[in-house]
Amino acid sequence: MAEESWHQARLIPTSGINGADEQERRATSALLAVMSSVREFGRVLTQPLGAPAGQLETYIEVPFYLGERRLYPDGLLRSRRGQKEWTALVEVKTGVNELATEQLEAYLDIAREQDFDAVITISNEIPAVAGLHPTKVDKKKLKRVALHHWSWSMVLAEAVLQKEHRGVADPDQAWILGELIRYLEHPRSGALQFEDMGSSWVTIREAVASNTLRAGDKGAPEVAARFDALLRFVSLQLGRKLGDDVTPALSRKELAEPALRSQSLVQSMCTHGSLQGAINIPNAVGPVVVTADLRAGQVTCHIDLAAPREGKPTTRVNWLLRQLRHAPDATRIEAFVMHGRGAGTAELLRAVRDQPALLIEDPKKELRSFRVALGLPLGTKRGRGRGSFIDSVEHAIDTFYGDIVQDLRAWTATPPRLREAPAQPDERPSLTSTALSSQDGAESDPVEPTSTATNDEPVTADLETDEPEASLQPVPSLATGQPGATEVSG
Repeated sequence: MAEESWHQARLIPTSGINGADEQERRATSALLAVMSSVREFGRVLTQPLGAPAGQLETYIEVPFYLGERRLYPDGLLRSRRGQKEWTALVEVKTGVNELATEQLEAYLDIAREQDFDAVITISNEIPAVAGLHPTKVDKKKLKRVALHHWSWSMVLAEAVLQKEHRGVADPDQAWILGELIRYLEHPRSGALQFEDMGSSWVTIREAVASNTLRAGDKGAPEVAARFDALLRFVSLQLGRKLGDDVTPALSRKELAEPALRSQSLVQSMCTHGSLQGAINIPNAVGPVVVTADLRAGQVTCHIDLAAPREGKPTTRVNWLLRQLRHAPDATRIEAFVMHGRGAGTAELLRAVRDQPALLIEDPKKELRSFRVALGLPLGTKRGRGRGSFIDSVEHAIDTFYGDIVQDLRAWTATPPRLREAPAQPDERPSLTSTALSSQDGAESDPVEPTSTATNDEPVTADLETDEPEASLQPVPSLATGQPGATEVSG
């Protein structure tokens, strides 16, 4: 028998999964077991929810009574440290199954009766805004019990970040976490990727293309929410590759009132036929702005960065060009001047590489900032695959970051250098003495010169050697290198 057909034994096998119930039960058991076994992974998931840093206990299908009904939440988490105890019920959905309001409200009632702290839901639903639950429940039931949501994409991203980048101290635990990652990445696990733009996508897309969309159309808010969920999904995927937390960029007002963000997207679709959002990447020069133009069929990513604060305009343009060595020729560059209003100059990178002066409209005006943008074709299909909206947006963001953003660095001024103090001439009086010293040796009789010269007569040459007896030459000063006192050399 050929070994290629053999299946390797796995800690969490995907074989034998029959139906949604078995899929949910196995996914729940696998996740909770690994959370309790790999301390770092369990901690990174539960710490933001208020759980203490104690040993995490996990259980599945714990029975509870609510009135005369007997209910079985999919799981239960408990963490103790000192006198503090934190407990949460867990409800899990896999595949395309969605959370049900009635079921969640029943679990909230159980948690309140048992004095538990939270209810956690896990599904493939990705909320448009972090912290916002995808299922609407009665807010009165949230007074004493918190309701949290994890998407399977988020769980998988956190598992990869912990294993590959943050690290797991114990090698055996790291292997166990790797087995969970392998399981969740398998199509049969039910932990799907972002697969669909929603049932209203085709209708809204066609209305945008024909310029007939109105703010009151029912499907518009759903498409807006799915677009924000897509940006959140792409952020998680990019974060897995970079080993860091990549998040959608939202204002404080939008985070506090998600309805405002939805209204803004719907209005943008009605007015401009486009959807726009941004993502924050750690240590990037700025947020990456993503614009999906549904009418033009193009998705554009752009990033803004400040120009250098010194040098000629051409020097500043060349500073940017050196950082765009891997960027495609079709990249668009815009330049904005100080105190300028409206659009600046814009050219494609292929032209600017040959003539940097194309971005300089007035050499006397100082360049303030640049915008670097890349446009790619936008798909229209609501699902995944070739020609889909989801894949085209994800591909555009990955390409823009890989070819452009990761090479960009913010300009920093050169620190001032210390001035070198000018050398001072040595003005100290000469200490040279013609007097004899005890260190000069024994005294000897002076030698009579063969000839004498006065100030008005030249020195006479020796008749035998035809050379002067002595010549007066300047000796360089050690301090300044300039002629100083004279000495007799012979």
